[in-house]
Amino acid sequence: VDLSNVHSKLKGSEIADCNAVLKALQPIFQEQGMTETVYNWEDHGYLATYIQKNGSFANLRIHPHGLVLVDLQSYNDHMDGREEVDQLLNKVEERMKELFHGNIKRVKRLPAILRGGVIDRYWPTADGRLVEYDIDEVVYDEDSPFQNIKILHSKQFGNILILSGDVNLAESDLAYTQAIMGSGKEDYTGKEVLILGGGDGASNIDQMVIDGCKKYMRKTCGDVLDNLKGECYQVLIEDCIPVLKRYAKEGRMFDYVINDLTAVPISTSPEEDSTWEFLRLILDLSMKVLKQDGKYFTQGNCINLTDALTLYEEQLSRLYCPVEFSKETVCVPSYMELYP
Repeated sequence: VDLSNVHSKLKGSEIADCNAVLKALQPIFQEQGMTETVYNWEDHGYLATYIQKNGSFANLRIHPHGLVLVDLQSYNDHMDGREEVDQLLNKVEERMKELFHGNIKRVKRLPAILRGGVIDRYWPTADGRLVEYDIDEVVYDEDSPFQNIKILHSKQFGNILILSGDVNLAESDLAYTQAIMGSGKEDYTGKEVLILGGGDGASNIDQMVIDGCKKYMRKTCGDVLDNLKGECYQVLIEDCIPVLKRYAKEGRMFDYVINDLTAVPISTSPEEDSTWEFLRLILDLSMKVLKQDGKYFTQGNCINLTDALTLYEEQLSRLYCPVEFSKETVCVPSYMELYP
C-alpha cells in the first residue's frame, strides 16, 4: 500500500477560502473517475474523500487557517501506479500555486510509506521516530520461545539483527562493540571477563539467536560461535540471573562485567515497568561478582531520552555498594541516533 502525503501552508496573513480551494482541486480527482463525498464543518473547513473502483482513495482536508492536506492510499505493486500518484500530486501542487498566485508559505511532499510488503523497512528509534531503512532482503526470520528474531540486509549497514522489533546490531556497528568494551582504553590480557547477553558473540539465553548470528552475522561475531567453548572462553546458553547468583555463591570474581542485555527502559516509572526491576537486580548481582577494582560496562539508550537516562544514573546510587561511573556518547550507524 502506498500512502503519499502532500501539505501546503499559506502565508501567515492569508486566510483560506475553503470553498474556493475545494472547487479548484475537485476536477483533479474527478478526472480520475473517483467517487466524491464532502463533509463541511462550518468554521472548521472541509474534508473531501475520493474513492476509485479499485479501492484506492484520497483524503483532502482543507483547514480555514490555511493548511491543506492531501493523503493518497492505493495498492501498487508496480512503478506505473506510483508514477500515477506522483502525477496527481503534481497537479494538486500546481493548482494550489495558481489559485494563490504563489502566495504559499510551504509545500511539503512526504515519501510514500510502503506497507504490507514482504520486506518491512520501517523500524522506530528509541525515542519514537519512524525510520525507513534500505532493507532489500529478509535473511532470517524465526520465532523462538523467547522472541522474534529477524536478520535483515541493509544496503548501507549490512545484515541487521532485530529482536522483537528492536534494532540490536548491524555489521556496520563496530562503534557499539568498541564502546561497550571501553573504547580501546582497556587491556583485557589475562583478565576474567563476564559478558551478559550479546547473542552476536557472547552468552545468551536464546539458542536461536546464537544459531542465526553464527550463520548470518559473521562479520560481527567471527567464528567464535562455531564452538561454544574455546581455550579462553565459554558461551553459556542460560538465563544470566541464575548464573550470576551461582558465581556469587561460589565467590567467583571478574575483572570486567559487560552487560549487553537490554537498553535503559524508555519508561520513567520504575514502579510500573518490570524492566527497571530487572536492571536493578542485574546491577546488584553484577557488583557481587565484580572485583573491587573491576569495571562494569553497559549501554544506555537514545540520547534524547534524558529523563530515562537520568533515572538510570539514580539507580546507581541505590546499589548495595558505592560505585563511581562515567559515560561516553557514540554514534551507532544502524541506530541512526546517538547512544550514551
